[in-house]
Amino acid sequence: MERTFCMIKPDGVQRRLVGKILQRFEEKGLRIAGMKLLKMDKKTAENLYSVHKGKPFYDGLVGFITSGPVVVLALEGHKAIEVARKLMGATFSFNAEPGTIRGDYGSSKGFNLIHGSDAVESVQRELPIFFSEKELVGYEHADLAWVLEEPERK
Repeated sequence: MERTFCMIKPDGVQRRLVGKILQRFEEKGLRIAGMKLLKMDKKTAENLYSVHKGKPFYDGLVGFITSGPVVVLALEGHKAIEVARKLMGATFSFNAEPGTIRGDYGSSKGFNLIHGSDAVESVQRELPIFFSEKELVGYEHADLAWVLEEPERK
């Protein structure tokens, strides 16, 4: 099973969309291996978004992500990175397709509700910022045999 990192941003939390967003991931067959509600400090935000340092939007991004509580998630499942990214939709909400999180709940460029790792290397860098390995819980859902075929469950 693959693991990915996602974060419901301050706009998603403030708009009371946490439950609806979590439901999308769970209904698709992903499982929550870790979850925290926190108010991110500037140092952590700068670490998370260090790949964007020097870009024109960097300071605004750090300011936004530290402006209110976020929910950080470790999700697991078959092709979890790809599945989560598709569920999120295009980065700019006004470009996101209906049926995606951003397409259904967003309209803005900056207020795009959710962050998700885009590759294995991103997960390896981002997930440990928020979770130690012992904070993540491995388990199987009782319906897994009805969600994934045998080769996909490994």
